[in-house]
Amino acid sequence: MPGGRLTQQERQQIALGLADGLPYAEIARRLDRPTSTITREVMRNGGPTVYRAELAHRATERRTHRRRKATPRGPQAPPQAHGRDPEAVREYEETFTTVLMQAGTPKMMARVQACLYTTDAGSLTASELVQRLQVSPASISKAITFLESQGLVRRERDERRRDRYIVDDDIWYQAMMASARSLVQVIETARQGVGVLGPGTPAAARLENIARFLDFVGESITRAAEQGREVLHTKPETTSNDTARPSPDHG
Repeated sequence: MPGGRLTQQERQQIALGLADGLPYAEIARRLDRPTSTITREVMRNGGPTVYRAELAHRATERRTHRRRKATPRGPQAPPQAHGRDPEAVREYEETFTTVLMQAGTPKMMARVQACLYTTDAGSLTASELVQRLQVSPASISKAITFLESQGLVRRERDERRRDRYIVDDDIWYQAMMASARSLVQVIETARQGVGVLGPGTPAAARLENIARFLDFVGESITRAAEQGREVLHTKPETTSNDTARPSPDHG
């Protein structure tokens, strides 16, 4: 499997594949590259609908040039705890960011989320996020505001009276519950349309079916979140040599 950066010819093949409607996995197979490489390349250059090979190649050259100017000689990334490979962590954060973007999260918000999730503490201050992501404080502020509105981060004041942004064990449960609650207004509005458009009409039937579907999905999300909540708080058991192992089945 080839390594290194994508060539301009490979980017042209990616653009052709996207134009033909090929999935990322198929484009990756044809180029003998990991699917994550293709996904990350497309998402960091505007997404599948606006990707252009020449523009992507020039953008990569500009990023490389800026990185070389900004990075002093020596280590390419700060030391990591637990003996982690700094470059592997950076690559993983990029992959995680790309997956979140594919799920609908805007780019900067996805970067902040990935950064928070890959810290052992699960929390960072605004200045720490600025330093890690090399972006402006305004970008961090905008991203945090969005993530808070979605219930995906929360903030606390630390002992130095700084805001810390936190992703704790309960964040995904709260986000799922918020998602279920957000469906309620859509359901109610759809059912109001039934009366306006006239029961028995095709349009009213469509709205009623939408309401019934979302009602079912909302109840399912709530029930599954309640049943699975304890998973978020489960700590892995370890052996005497600190090797993590799954908890035994209960049955």
